Amino acid sequence: MFRTSFAAAAAVASVLVAGPVAAGPVAAAPAPRTATLPEIGLKALQNRYLPGSVDDDHGVKLGGIGSGVYPAGPDTYWTVTDRGPNGQPKIDGEKRRTFPVPGFDPVIVKVRAEGGTLRVLDAIPIRTRAGRPVTGLSNQAGHDEKPYAWDGRTELAYHPSGLDTEDIVKVPGGFWLVDEYGPSLVHVGDDGRVIARYVPRGLGLTGAGYPVRATLPAVYAKRQQNRGFEGLALSGHTLYLALQSPAENPDGDTAEKSRTTRILAVDARTGRPAAEYAYRMQDVRSFDPGADGDQNEMKLSGLYATAPGTLLVDERTDDVARIYTLNLRGATDILGSTWDTASLESLSDPAKAGIKTGRKTLTLDLSTYKNVPGKIEGVAKSGNKLVLTNDNDFGVGTFDATGHLIDTGVPSRLYTFPLPHSHPK
Repeated sequence: MFRTSFAAAAAVASVLVAGPVAAGPVAAAPAPRTATLPEIGLKALQNRYLPGSVDDDHGVKLGGIGSGVYPAGPDTYWTVTDRGPNGQPKIDGEKRRTFPVPGFDPVIVKVRAEGGTLRVLDAIPIRTRAGRPVTGLSNQAGHDEKPYAWDGRTELAYHPSGLDTEDIVKVPGGFWLVDEYGPSLVHVGDDGRVIARYVPRGLGLTGAGYPVRATLPAVYAKRQQNRGFEGLALSGHTLYLALQSPAENPDGDTAEKSRTTRILAVDARTGRPAAEYAYRMQDVRSFDPGADGDQNEMKLSGLYATAPGTLLVDERTDDVARIYTLNLRGATDILGSTWDTASLESLSDPAKAGIKTGRKTLTLDLSTYKNVPGKIEGVAKSGNKLVLTNDNDFGVGTFDATGHLIDTGVPSRLYTFPLPHSHPK
């Protein structure tokens, strides 16, 4: 395990509200507590627990830990990185997915908020059954983007064990994670070794260094690129998995215009689906006027269960985030129906097709305050506090001629907000 401590501080302001989505003006709450992750070199960090796995981090620091967050004790949290530093430069007129540190291994990071600092307590690399890094590299040609090195010209090999992890829950003996590539649900032991990865039927993923079980509905393999499972919550034995954006069902044009994505309930004891729900996203035109009416800018990026059938939902664009409370009691279970294959995503209004989407109420609105970073991706409740984290994309901006990172300067931060007594149960 990796243990260290650092010092830094920051502050931010926000607003806390409770009520229906269509609520009017709301009152500001006290500013949240903020804790910032200090600069930690990626090479030094990873080589401490996986010696020799990174030969050059190109100046990249640890980041991306805000992809998911889960309480681990007073002011202490489990977090998880995504696939690692990556970019999408245009090379010869083509956008290419780059991996500046191809040896990076997604890692579960335990942190504690101490004043204004996020102190790293433990780091657990995610590994294969044999103990090798899973890496964050693309899995399959034709299904995932072709991977390139930092320069966008040097091709890298696909890696079927690679994971683009996005959210986390802790359970006795290990963790559950979700991944964007498959998309998939991943069960990991306390030592970071993958116990099993659950993928959509028909995906045909072979060659991974751990068991792969095709138990999820096939329609999820139609996820948009980089828009797979993004949110994960646990209530009792039920895991809730949120698809970040509408699926390409039947095609990409439908997905980009749709407001309807899916939440899948899975039995944690078997890895098999137990229920499925339609989720209606907000209209981007009122949610984020700066998105120029592009509905595909809307994303569902985090989940947390506060009670059976009740979820906190992080709905956002890259610049605006709001947290809703979703009550699924009374929502239509579409699992096993024609909507397993039919285009739920094409519906202008699911209610007209007899599909109830659950009741949404607004819990937290970050849109009217300054200094709140984009890409709020982690959401949890700890005691009487709401906890949010941002994904800073490892600070990846551009690279100079020598391949050294020109950092964006956006840090990884954790925010805690006091919840009102009237917070929905």
